Amino acid sequence: MTTILLQAGGGSMLTNGFFMIAMLVVLVFFMIIPQRKRAREQKTFMEGLAKGQEVVTASGILGRIDKIEDKIVTINVGNKTYIRVTKNAISKELTDAIFTQKADE
Repeated sequence: MTTILLQAGGGSMLTNGFFMIAMLVVLVFFMIIPQRKRAREQKTFMEGLAKGQEVVTASGILGRIDKIEDKIVTINVGNKTYIRVTKNAISKELTDAIFTQKADE
């Protein structure tokens, strides 16, 4: 039996190192930086929550903020029905999507 081994072009270490660095730069610009930006926007959104603001929880529950106590938010979901959720459960993306769409109609 004859074994044939094919070897890649034999690029230099400098070329391979440049390629790896380029891949890391692409990873940072397209994944890490946008993720940090979204996290910063979510944090600013949570700090700016106020009584009377309409919000959506991450599980899709719509309501109006009735009371804010440190990290717990009480939401009026209709007809004197209240639920308590953590601030982290309120989603900026869903809130913006639902209420921006409603304003456009």
